[in-house]
Amino acid sequence: MANYPDNLQYTKDHEWLRVTGATAEVGITDFAQSALGDVVYVELPVVGDSFDQGKAFGSVESVKSVSELFSPISGEVVAINEALADSPELVNTDPYKGGWMIKLTVENAGQIDALLSASEYEDFVATQSE
Repeated sequence: MANYPDNLQYTKDHEWLRVTGATAEVGITDFAQSALGDVVYVELPVVGDSFDQGKAFGSVESVKSVSELFSPISGEVVAINEALADSPELVNTDPYKGGWMIKLTVENAGQIDALLSASEYEDFVATQSE
């Protein structure tokens, strides 16, 4: 059963975005963590780094592979999930809460509107497994 909360926005790179005021939390989707397998390491940027939409901001290493993480929007990193350094498995066990990765400032709200809704992302994922 798909697990894509309706209150999030999604990218075709399998990241999710939760907007709260002028900041946005970023993580990878349940589909992505399942495809990766057991996550063993997450490389994150430092607070103060800035990224343009679509640019790599880190990577996630699993027992199967290493995958880059791409910023869903442009912005400056205002927080990182330091718990992932000691507990990278949070990405697998709680991808939408404890497994969040970074928080960014929202520089261009129009970029958020262009992201996928939960139903649009679910349809996209269905095309990936065909």
